[in-house]
Amino acid sequence: MSAKTVLTYADYAALPDDGKRYELLDGELFVMPSPSGWHQVILANLVRALDLHVRSRHLGMILFAPLDVIFADTSVAQPDLVYIDNERMPLLARRGVEGAPTLLVEILSPSTTRRDREVKFSLYARYGVPFYWIVDPEARVLEAYRLEGAAYVRTMRATGSEPCGPPPFEDLGLIVDELWRGID
Repeated sequence: MSAKTVLTYADYAALPDDGKRYELLDGELFVMPSPSGWHQVILANLVRALDLHVRSRHLGMILFAPLDVIFADTSVAQPDLVYIDNERMPLLARRGVEGAPTLLVEILSPSTTRRDREVKFSLYARYGVPFYWIVDPEARVLEAYRLEGAAYVRTMRATGSEPCGPPPFEDLGLIVDELWRGID
């Protein structure tokens, strides 16, 4: 049995610029297909809602993929959406976000569901990301998690047309159904 090869940021940075999206999670390289059109509509709607909220209140910055979030030499993720509050703004560097941002959001797709719900769920908690949201396009649900100790605890499961405030944005007034605007 051969030993597993553990890749590093240097290996990741040396990958060809071939139009593919890559992630390095605990030294293992993952290739991600381009997101679907519906995925991008959901992301655009979420970015608009969060960016308006964050900018109007001077809370920090909303960024979106492709963007490297570098947790360690062997772990570089490309979440769909990244929120960095003002306190963590020094993490934003030329090569990406170097450390744990305030919030990471993943929009599930058939090829990433297991990775987003298991591998990244554990990885983001281990590296101290305070908040993690998962958007499930099939169920039309937003799940919000807060880091408590070393593990995430679900704080909200939102769906429908009632305004909600997933942490850390309790006063957001997000209507989850509006994330699908442009798809229906």
